[in-house]
This record gives sequence, structure tokens and C-alpha cells, in this order.
Amino acid sequence: MQQRLKIPPTKSALLAIKHQVAFLEEGHTLLERKKDLLTRLVYERLGQYRKLRNQAREALEQAYRWLSITHMRMGSSGLRQVALGLPLGLEVSILPRSSLGVQYPAVTAEERPLQPIGFTGTDASLDETRLRLARMAVLLARLGESETALWRLLEEQRKTQKRVNALKYNVIPKYRNTIHFIESSLEEEERNTLFQIKVLREQDARKGS
Repeated sequence: MQQRLKIPPTKSALLAIKHQVAFLEEGHTLLERKKDLLTRLVYERLGQYRKLRNQAREALEQAYRWLSITHMRMGSSGLRQVALGLPLGLEVSILPRSSLGVQYPAVTAEERPLQPIGFTGTDASLDETRLRLARMAVLLARLGESETALWRLLEEQRKTQKRVNALKYNVIPKYRNTIHFIESSLEEEERNTLFQIKVLREQDARKGS
């Protein structure tokens, strides 16, 4: 049995349902466009994410390689002492951004110029380690932004796909079935009325004869 709305089969209801169907079909078209745009954005973001992930992995390996070298040369206590007086090596700002109604944090991270260290007993590898760690942190910040945006776009894409499917396979067919039912009911009512008029005319004709 086809689903339909439970409303009386009247001409006014038919006009209202037809108007609503036109509105729903327009909304379905707009959601389809949004879904296509979201799909394109997801693929673009996915490419960026994979590229940043590879860069971050490589930067992480290099940073920890230099950190291990510095650790061997200066020792744990020496590194802790130096770290207490180090200035911040990054400038980070986070602002909201939106794409197709999807909000995510936009992260801007920049390296600060290396400041000289006045501690004695430091090793030459320390500056390279600081530089590598700062570059790693910048890439990780960009990777975090890319991953967050990607997952939120994917979630919005799934929601939009559900709305498209609901309109296409449930809501709009239900309204169309209702239109067909009302039109059939009105046609049947019109045929019955015409039949009754014909019967009355025949009766009047027999009485007149």
C-alpha cells in the first residue's frame, strides 16, 4: 500500500499539496547541489590532509632524530635547564571559518626567529633541534586544522545525503501519492455527480412524456 498524507480530498487541499511539492522539489535540488559541493570539498581536503600528514610524519621523524642527538650530547638535566629559559618558538592564532555552513577552526602557526641562548655547556645541535621542533609544530597545527575540517565536512555530507534520500524516497513520493489520491477522488466524485445529473434528467424526461 502506497503511503500518503491523511487529508481530506478537496480542491483546496490539492492546490496546497501541489504548492508544497514544488517547494520540496526545489529544496531537494538545492540539497543535491550542496551535497555535490560538499563532496568536492571533501576530496580537496582529503588530498591536503594526506599531503600534510606525510609532511608532518617526516618532520616528526627529523625533529626527534635531532632531539635524540642533542639529548645524547647534553643529557636530560642539561636539556631541562635550557628548556626552562627558552622563549616561545611559535606564534599561533585560531579563528572560526565556515564553508557551506560547516564551521571549523582556522589555525595560523608561524615560526619565530631563533633567539640566542646564553647558557653555557650547550651543544651546536640544540639550534637545529629547536628549528626542527618548531617546523614540526607548525605542520601539526596545520594538520589538526585540516583533519578537523575534513571530519566536519564528512559529517555534513552524510547529513545532507540523508536529507536528500528522505526527500527523494519518502517525503516527495508521499506527497505525490496524496496528489494522485485526491485527483482520483475528485474525478470519481465528478463522475458520480454527472451520473446523478443524467439520471435526474432522464427521470424528468419520462415524467414530461
